[in-house]
Amino acid sequence: MFGFKKATPKLVLFMPVDGKAIAITDVNDQVFSQKMLGPGFAAVPLDGAVYAPLKAKVTSIFPTKHAISLLAADNTEVLVHIGLDTVELNGKGINVMVAEGDQVDENTQLAAVDLNVLAEAKKNPTIIVVFTNLKTHQLNVGLGENEHSTKLGTLTK
Repeated sequence: MFGFKKATPKLVLFMPVDGKAIAITDVNDQVFSQKMLGPGFAAVPLDGAVYAPLKAKVTSIFPTKHAISLLAADNTEVLVHIGLDTVELNGKGINVMVAEGDQVDENTQLAAVDLNVLAEAKKNPTIIVVFTNLKTHQLNVGLGENEHSTKLGTLTK
């Protein structure tokens, strides 16, 4: 009636690993690079510690430990995918450090990944963060070298 717009809440996004943030379109897997599961970003890790990319609740841990689903307070669904084709390892080399129902933030380590196990199995260790239930959005993420828990950007729905 008065033309006032509600302020659109933004989710603050954080680097999930020590390493290099890259565009999701640069991921060597068409499911992710073509955004079939949704928009997002990825990170090439320097070590195996994987942290939550935002404040959320753990809703699902895949039995093969290669993926963890999160739900933000605004009902944004987030998939943290550990490596490419790592489902084939059936959990080998991935130690999940959270449980379903846990509240997490950028300082919460989700998993410890043995990068040597992934290398021996010839699996790409890239961590992919995908927002799976967005119709419209504006994703602003800085790319390049960062430490885990560093603010990368925002997501506006």
